[in-house]
Parts: sequence; structure tokens; C-alpha cells
Amino acid sequence: MLHPSYALFLGESLRDMGMDKSQISLKAGVFGAEPWSDEMRRKIEDLLGIKAYDIYGLSEVMGPGVAFECSEQTGMHVNEDHFYPEIIDPDTGEVLPEGEVGELVFTCITKEALPLIRYRTRDIASLTREKCSCGRTLIKMKKPSGRTDDMLIIRGVNVFPSQVEAVLLELGDTAPHYMLIVDRVDNLDTLEIQVEMKEEMEFDAVRLIEETEAKIKSAVASTLGISAKVTLLPPKSIARSEGKAVRVIDKRKI
Repeated sequence: MLHPSYALFLGESLRDMGMDKSQISLKAGVFGAEPWSDEMRRKIEDLLGIKAYDIYGLSEVMGPGVAFECSEQTGMHVNEDHFYPEIIDPDTGEVLPEGEVGELVFTCITKEALPLIRYRTRDIASLTREKCSCGRTLIKMKKPSGRTDDMLIIRGVNVFPSQVEAVLLELGDTAPHYMLIVDRVDNLDTLEIQVEMKEEMEFDAVRLIEETEAKIKSAVASTLGISAKVTLLPPKSIARSEGKAVRVIDKRKI
């Protein structure tokens, strides 16, 4: 299993080395440990020429393998013979009906020594028992859209980094590496989105850079409902990590 953000880094490195994805023997990859969007999945599959599958787990429970994605790639099947999943309201703890979005909770059924009862994962997801065309009957969880503890509240609006990522990858005008800088100026929250330019963009192409920044700013405002400053940076200027990608710097003193 690999972090999806690092898979992107590997794919870009292969491309920069002049290697074609047909030269590698990989057919599929299993990725997890951090939120990632379907847009990022498509980017990974395009760079590496593979099928990218999602897997879900928690080190507190047993690590990877709590839930897994089948060939349909429409959600992860929870191993219900070992784990009982629920979705709750993160504020009240109330169990929510099937299909509603809330905080994912697990109860261990077979784990010994340290079983967990209604363990709150902090992951935001939903559950469904709609029949899967793969034939499995296990309940399915949607890809987590974020976490309750990495959710940013900016000027009263709930913002997940994965939402910004989805906007950037859908537009496709920049590289898929970004950083959110949150600050507070004169008691007002500010958001800056720093994102790398594509290799083929020239750093001195001022007009193109300004147009791209304006396009991203408009798309973010339309999707999130808040305004943000967008800054394009030179390629490879945002630090890479072999672990979970650091996406947010919150400078607010609240």
C-alpha cells in the first residue's frame, strides 16, 4: 500500500526521467492512509498506467484491511465479519440513517486483547447497502471526504483540503501539488492556495499565470463559497513527502 500523494510523485518522476508508463510492469496499485479524490485517482492511473484501488484501515484497529475497493471502484466493502460500522452525527453522537454523511464509527467483533467499541474514526463518510455489481453483499463505505479534525472553518464555512484538491485536478491547469495557507488579518480569516505550475508553463508568462490564478480563484469560490488568494509557484517548489502529504499551514492565533 502507498500514499496516493507519493504515487503522484513517483509517476511524475518516471515521466521526468523520460520513461513511458508502458515500460513498467505495474498493473494495479492499492492506495490509502490519506484522503484522495477521484480526480487524483484518474491522475495516478494516467501517470502510471494502472488501476488505482482504495483501501481503508486504522492503526488503532488493525491497520489496512478494514475495508477494500472492488473492481467497480464505487466504494469500499467493509469486512463486516470483523467490524461493525456506523455513521453518526459528529456533534451529537446520534446514529444517522443509511446514505447520510457523518462520522464513521467501528466496533471490533473478532479483535482480541484490545477490542474497540464504537471507536470514533473522525473520518467523514457514508454507508450504503445498495447491491454492488461485483456480487459482494458486504456494506460499502464511500471514500472519506475528509476528517472532522482537519476540517477548516474559514469565515464560517467548512472547508476540507480534498475539496480544493478536487477543484485543482478537475481544472487540470496546474500540477497536482498544493498548499493551503490560512491566516487571520484584522480579525478576518484569509485563505491562500499555493499551487505548482505545470512543467511546460513558463514562469515569466505573466499573463497566462494571472489568467490561471483567476480561473482557479473563480472555481474555488463557486465550489466552496469563499474567496481565496491563489498563487502559482514554480514546479517542484512545494516539499514532497514519503509519508502523508502536508496540505495545510494554519497561522491563526484563535
